[in-house]
Parts: sequence; C-alpha cells; structure tokens
Amino acid sequence: MSRVCVACVCYVGVLVLFWVGQADLYRYPEDDSEDYEPRTYRDSRGMECHRCCDTGEELPQNRRVVPHINITILKGEKGEGGVRGPYGKSGRTGHVGPPGPPGVKGVKGSTGSPGEPCKGHYAAFSVGRKKALHSSHYYQTLVFDTELVNLYNHFNMFTGKFFCHVPGVYFFSLNVHTWNQKETYLHLMKNEQEAAILYAQPSDRSIMQSQSLLLQLARDDQVWVRLYKGERENAVFSDDFDTYVTFSGHLIKAESEG
Repeated sequence: MSRVCVACVCYVGVLVLFWVGQADLYRYPEDDSEDYEPRTYRDSRGMECHRCCDTGEELPQNRRVVPHINITILKGEKGEGGVRGPYGKSGRTGHVGPPGPPGVKGVKGSTGSPGEPCKGHYAAFSVGRKKALHSSHYYQTLVFDTELVNLYNHFNMFTGKFFCHVPGVYFFSLNVHTWNQKETYLHLMKNEQEAAILYAQPSDRSIMQSQSLLLQLARDDQVWVRLYKGERENAVFSDDFDTYVTFSGHLIKAESEG
C-alpha cells in the first residue's frame, strides 16, 4: 500500500513540474504589441519548438509540442543486487616485507629416548723376541716368541704377521738390537711390498735401532717383518733372558669413521 502512495505522489510531482516548465517555456511578452512574432527554440536534442500559441495561430502540421522534463529528479526504488562477476587476473607479486618480530618462546619438549651406544673399533698388538737370530736364507720372516698385547688375536704368533680386520690408518714400530761386527738389515712389509727398512752397519758396538711409520690398511692386508741377507752376515741380537726385539702396532682411525 505504501508503494502505491509513493508512486502517486511521484506522479503528481511530475505533473506539477511539467506544467511549471510549460509556463516558463511559453510565457507571454511584457506588452500586448501586435508586432509579436512567434519564436522558435531548439532543445538539447536539436528538436525545434515553435512558439505560436500567443498569436492564436494554429500549430503547423509539421510542428509538435515536446514537454521538457528534468529526469534527474525522478529516482526509483533501489534494485536488487546483480550476480557477482568473475575474479580478475592476479596482480604482480609485491616486494618482500621486513621480517616480523620473533615469536613467543615455545614450551620445552620432553626428553627423547636414549640412543644406541657408539660402536668403537679397536686393534692393537705388541710382541717381542728373546732369542737371537742369524739369517740363513735370502729372505727370512722374523717370528716372535713373546706376546705382550694381542687384542682380538689379530696378530698370528705362528706366522709372525698382523692381519687387518678393521680398515683404517695404523701406526707400527719396530725395535731391534744389533750384533757386534754384523750387519742388521730388515724390511717392514705390507703384504709383499717393502714399506720401510731398518738398517745398521757392522760396528764394534751393539746398539738399539728403531723404525716407525703409518700405514693405510684395507681389510685382510698383512704387515710383517723379514730379514734380508746380502753379501754380509745378517743377525739380530738377544740373550734368551731379556726382550731385545719388539714389534708393535695399533689402529689410529677406522675407515668407517669418515
């Protein structure tokens, strides 16, 4: 019912404005002079409006009265919202902003389960000889009769050789006592290759002679000592009571440790 009333009011207002506009458009001249001639007007659309009603003349057939209405004052009710349009294209990525402030410190976590124990790798030996030895062959393996340390039995007392079970870097040392007036000539061997030489020339005095070195060993490599007999007699001194000859070695760093 309220909508009908509003429409009626608007309709009445439009008629009032229409007649006010007509009165302004066709107003009479200030005097009643008989020399008054009709005037012709053009609206915004280029249409001619012939002002002829003041003279009593009839409206020409090719002329018509066009009312001028200001439609800006005619405002209807607000329509319903339209359907939402599609999303536009994404814009370019903006500049990276400054880092934000640090967050609140979290709660301390619970203690984890204990890890597995570290697996250590060990290899070590130290052997000696109390008996003197004269070389009777061109090459002769030096065997030992006293076991001081033999961890995991990596050193074979029967063959006189150390067998590598843990690949890595090893340290070896050889100590002998020379014999008076005799040459002392030994090779410290890695497999079948001479790695180092221990040598002492014949002398009136017997002395302690030593040799040491580091070797990189792979699994199943062998390290041992041999006597070399040249033109002179080769011998190693001992007295059957004390240990004059020693051969030792131990693992420095296992290959698995990186």
